[in-house]
Amino acid sequence: MRGAGGGANLLALRSHNTALVLDLLRTAGPEGISRLELAERTGLTPQAVSKITARLREDGLAAEAGRRASTGGKPRTVLRLVPEAGHAVGVHLDRDELRAVLAYLDGTVVARRHAPLDLGAGAEAVLTRVASVVEELEAELPAGGSLLGAGVALPGPLDHRRGVLHRVTGFPEWDGFPLRDALSARLGGVPVVVDKDTNAVALGLAVGGEGGSFAYLHLGTGLGAGLVIGGSVHRGPRTGAGEFGHQVVQLDGPPCGCGDRGCVEALCLAAVARGETAEAARVLGTGAANLVGLLDIDRVLVGGRTVEGAPEVFVSGVRGVLEARARRTGEAGVGVAVVSGEGRVAEGAAQLVLAPVFGRGDA
Repeated sequence: MRGAGGGANLLALRSHNTALVLDLLRTAGPEGISRLELAERTGLTPQAVSKITARLREDGLAAEAGRRASTGGKPRTVLRLVPEAGHAVGVHLDRDELRAVLAYLDGTVVARRHAPLDLGAGAEAVLTRVASVVEELEAELPAGGSLLGAGVALPGPLDHRRGVLHRVTGFPEWDGFPLRDALSARLGGVPVVVDKDTNAVALGLAVGGEGGSFAYLHLGTGLGAGLVIGGSVHRGPRTGAGEFGHQVVQLDGPPCGCGDRGCVEALCLAAVARGETAEAARVLGTGAANLVGLLDIDRVLVGGRTVEGAPEVFVSGVRGVLEARARRTGEAGVGVAVVSGEGRVAEGAAQLVLAPVFGRGDA
C-alpha cells in the first residue's frame, strides 16, 4: 500500500491556522491568492502567513501561480493549492452495491469504481471486497502521489468517533463490528474514517458551498438524514443524529426492519414497492415537516436512488406537505431541491478524509 510519506506529513500539518490558509488556497482555485490577502482574510500576521505558506510550499502542497499587479509597490506573488499533492478514497457501501472514487485534495474525482455487493455476506467478504477496490484505485495514483486515507460511508446507525457499526437495519450481524480498525489493518495502516451515508453527502454539500442549515434526506434501499446546522454536520454527542427513517408516524403501523412499527422508512419503502410514488413522497414530506418544525432549518434536500427515479414527483410531494405546514403556522416556506448524482455518497466519503485538512469537518 502506498501513502505513508506525504499523507502522514499532510495530516500532521492540520493545525487551525494551517487549515485556514489551506482552505483559502482551495477556494481560490487555480488563479490563486496572495499572502497579503491570506493575512487579511485569516486575521493572521503577514509573518505567520509567510511561515505557513513556506512550509506548505516545501511540502508540495502550495505553489506559485504567477504574479498579480499591486495597488502600490512591486507585484504580489500569488499562491495556489496543488490538488494532486494528496488523494483520498471514498467508499459507499450500500446494502446491494459498492461505489468508490479516488479524489484529489480539492475533491476532484479522478477515478471511479462500481460493483455489486451483498452487505449480508459477512465482514470478511465485505472487507476483502473493499480492500480490493481501494487497492485498484491506489494503483491509479500518479508517481509520487500519496493516499491520505479512506472514507467509508454506509447505512447507520454507527459510532462515527470509534468507527464501530451498530445494528444496521436488516443486517443485525454487523452490530458492534469495528469497521474502521479492521479495514485500516487490512489496508496496511492507511487511516480510515467511517460515517453514515447521509452525513457523507451532507458534508460534501457543505464543503461544496451549500450554506446555512439544511437536511439531506436519502431514500434508496433505506431512508436516513444528514443534518447540517450552521454550516457543520450535526452528529450529536453519541454521533447518532439523523436516524430520520425510524421516526414513528403511524402508531401500530406496518412493522419496520428496525423492530418498531409505522416508521417513515417502512411506509415510504412500502409505497414505493406498490408503485405509489406520490404516496411515498407525501410520507417523506411528513417526516421532513417534523424536521423543519424541530430544527427550523432553511432547506430540505432529497436524493438517493429511489428519489432519482422520479425526482419531480418527490420534490412536488415533499414541497406540498411543507407548504401546507407553512400555511398553518404562518411561517416562511422552506426550499426543496433534488441532489442528483449516483456517486454523491462516495464523493462525500472522500470528504470525510479531505475536509478536516481544511478545517471543514472532524475526522
